[in-house]
Amino acid sequence: MVREVDARGLLCPEPVLLTKQALDALGAGTVKVLVSSAAARENVSRLAENRGWQVEVLEQGEDILLVLTKR
Repeated sequence: MVREVDARGLLCPEPVLLTKQALDALGAGTVKVLVSSAAARENVSRLAENRGWQVEVLEQGEDILLVLTKR
């Protein structure tokens, strides 16, 4: 299952809180998170890694796509 979180334009801690909700609801699988700042990228990545999720970072123009996966 894949969940998507669009946190573009949101200031921390909102991207982290939205991502946390998605991770908690899914448990395992893939969560795609769109953010628009380096701070949000770092904070969301740290949250996911601390919870055992793998993080892949992809630049998409001015936005950043974080692909979080857990088996």
